[in-house]
Formats: sequence, C-alpha cells, structure tokens
Amino acid sequence: MDVATDNARISLRNDYSEGAHPRLLQALAVASAEINRGYGLDAHSARAAALIRDRLARDADVHFLAGGTQTNLVALAAFLRPHEAVVAPASGHIATHETGAIEASGHKVLTVATPDGKLSPALIQPCIDGHSGEHMVKPRLVYISNTTEWGTLYSAMELQALGEFCRSRGLLLYVDGARLASALTTSGNDVDLALLSTEADAFYIGGTKNGALLGEALVIVNPTLRTEFRHVIKQRGAMLAKGMVVGAQFEALFEDGLYFVLATHANVMAERLREVLQQAGVPLAVDSPSNQVFPVLPDAIVERLQQQVEFETWERRGDGTTVIRLMTSWATPESAIEAFAVTFSALHESNFSAAIVPQEKGV
Repeated sequence: MDVATDNARISLRNDYSEGAHPRLLQALAVASAEINRGYGLDAHSARAAALIRDRLARDADVHFLAGGTQTNLVALAAFLRPHEAVVAPASGHIATHETGAIEASGHKVLTVATPDGKLSPALIQPCIDGHSGEHMVKPRLVYISNTTEWGTLYSAMELQALGEFCRSRGLLLYVDGARLASALTTSGNDVDLALLSTEADAFYIGGTKNGALLGEALVIVNPTLRTEFRHVIKQRGAMLAKGMVVGAQFEALFEDGLYFVLATHANVMAERLREVLQQAGVPLAVDSPSNQVFPVLPDAIVERLQQQVEFETWERRGDGTTVIRLMTSWATPESAIEAFAVTFSALHESNFSAAIVPQEKGV
C-alpha cells in the first residue's frame, strides 16, 4: 500500500490527501470506456447499491454523492421542515467545518457540549426540554458522527440507546459516516452496517476518506424520508451527470470487502503511532482507538515537530500545551510510522522529558 511521499516531511495530516486505491482507478478506467446511463442510473451504481443493501438488516435507498458536506446538506435539507432544527455535538462536523451549510439551508444547528465528541440521551434531553412552543425552532433530527471528530466511536449499546431515545421522542437519527470505515474496523468494535440500518433513519458511508477518489453513499432507511429524494439531489446541484464515477468506485470497494481492508490498514498504522507515543509517556487528549490520534504536547515540541511532520493543530489549551491530531490513511506506509518514531524519539531524548506537562484525559 506504500505510495510516494515527500521525503522531507512525514505526512500525518489527514486521510484524503492521497488520490485513490489502484483498484478503484482501474474500475474507473473500465467504466470510462463504456457507454453508461447518466445521473446515477448506470449499472455500476445499481450494483454498488445492491452490494451495500446486502449488508443491511432493513431495506433502504442508496444514493451516491460527491462529498461529505454536500451529503449532509442535501440530506438534512430534505429531511427537515423549515422550522425544524438539528441537535449535534459542539465538535460535530456540521457545526465546525461546513461553513454554516446546514444553517444556509434554513435549519438551525443546536450544539451540545460533550466530553468526547459523542452524544447520549442524557446530553440531548436538556436541549429538547429547552426548545418548546412555536416561538423556538423545533429539535427534530439528532446528528452524530461515527467515528467522531475526536476519533471516538459508538458502541452497539450506545447506538441502540440513541435509536430508542429518538424513536420515543419523534426524532430522526442521522449518522455522518465520513470515517465510518475506521469505526467498523476498529479493534473491539461491535457495530456493523446491519445494526446501523436498524437504529438510524439515515446514514452515509464515506468513500473520500477511505480510498476513493471522491464519493459518499447515502443510505436512507426510513421510508418516509425516501420520497422524491432525487428531486432534492438535483435541486441542490448534487446530481452528477456522470454518476458512474462514484458508483464504479463503491462497486469496487464493496464487491469483495476492500472497503474494510483499507480501513483496517489505517487503524493498524494509527495503533503503531499510539505505541510510539505511549512509550514516550505522552498523554492523549481522548481515548480514540480509530485512525485519529490526539497527543497533548508542549508548545515548544509542537513547533519543532512541525518542521518535519505534517499534522493538524487541534486545540491550544493556553497552559503551554497543545493537542495535535495525527492521522493515518489507507495509504500510509509503514515507513512513515517508522520515520515518525525516529523523529519523535530524537525530540524526546533532547528535551521532551523536561518539557512535558502531564495532562488529564478529556477535551
């Protein structure tokens, strides 16, 4: 799985900088040489949808869109009436990294502070209680991500509790699956697509961040949300004339489980990163068993590390330490992890022991 990397810097910034897995590029080449129906009605998209439905416990419609923000925007615009709102974690992607796309569609995002990026019935209930009557927006849809923006994941019990809670209160449950592949292949995970289809009204399966050139698969389980959904896709400018570009990739990802193989590789590389940090005694901001790792480092170390490693600065704590995000992907080579270990070890040996300030876990 090794891909060419910049020898001067180690890239652990994100899981979408590499293009696409060779098998997906081959699938695109084959589909490109054919005459395919447009707008997602091609044979590749149909087969990809069927392969996904085979893994579900309930019937569902499957639609292919280009990106995660687009998928969230189109889905929530279709699912909600004008006065209805979304309940989301304060760290949720729709609240922090989508430039107000949901609000631009006319729906307020009600954020809830969480210790680890996850919502629970106990955290949601006060938000519901605080919005009553026609003078306020009406909470209607609960938005969660799996994995979350903090790399944490939901257990089967947690998802079932959320599903039961939402059904009992007339709420929709929607799962952002940009990094669903990582969640489903993490060691100790007990959630699968079948369970998701029993608890969520809709969710999407991310391809962009797991080996695809682009593309997400939106799965709509709730029959009341399916009616004329393609009209909304078209109206929002999200219907690709060359829909086979996404369909062919998902066909290749799901025909023999490649989707899960690629995510497993990313998770294994991340676990090796955690081992390097653990050996150096570095605290983590949160227990994130997925392909996202959040070490807490002294500011001086962060500045030095940036000279050789690409990563995201996640949270400046104002106490001399910073949380950074290290992320692996389907294409992260073992050599990158080895290079990081050498680089980080050199920093640790020089002055890390004197500089590090232990932090308690939590965000």
